[in-house]
Amino acid sequence: MPLQSSLRVQKKPLRLDDEVRFLRSWIEKPLHMGAVMPSSKALARTMAQFVDPQADGPVIELGPGTGAITNALIERGVDPARLVLIEYNPGFCALLRDRYPTATVVQGDAYALRDSLWQTLAEPASAVVSGLPLVTKPMRQRIRLLREAQALAQPGAPFIQFTYSVAPPIPKSLTGVTAQASERIWLNIPPARVWVYRKS
Repeated sequence: MPLQSSLRVQKKPLRLDDEVRFLRSWIEKPLHMGAVMPSSKALARTMAQFVDPQADGPVIELGPGTGAITNALIERGVDPARLVLIEYNPGFCALLRDRYPTATVVQGDAYALRDSLWQTLAEPASAVVSGLPLVTKPMRQRIRLLREAQALAQPGAPFIQFTYSVAPPIPKSLTGVTAQASERIWLNIPPARVWVYRKS
């Protein structure tokens, strides 16, 4: 191959799309991934609709992955500078920093929320949006995450979680919490539902 052609090929590196990134990460660490593929636009929009874009305070997103829900939050009207994105995967963190330069990207464990955010949050959050694989964790750990998120948020702020399961990811009967669910989102693969929890 001529040198000029060779250089031209090298200047066009292969860019893996988000689906391939997700699939590769799921193969490597399936229990750390909430899904094999990024959330559909329908699911992401449903989650974002429970966030008030005019509210004061940061919006925390847990497990943003490649940013499907992040995009929906921005389309909803949330200023990217208000976003605090907590992601475990270092490759996804680099991608998120590149895509959302004004957002705060924290590489950390969302299941240890206080430890991950103790140096980051200057004020209580107006919403917490979770793309974590919550149903893969023991119920005690799920409830602890909800309690930690609520402790870092404003009174009445929503904790928004999607699930593929028929059952709610956190019991509706949990003391001190109100819960509401969206309709089933059939356009997502697999179909999903969004649950919203608020401190009562």
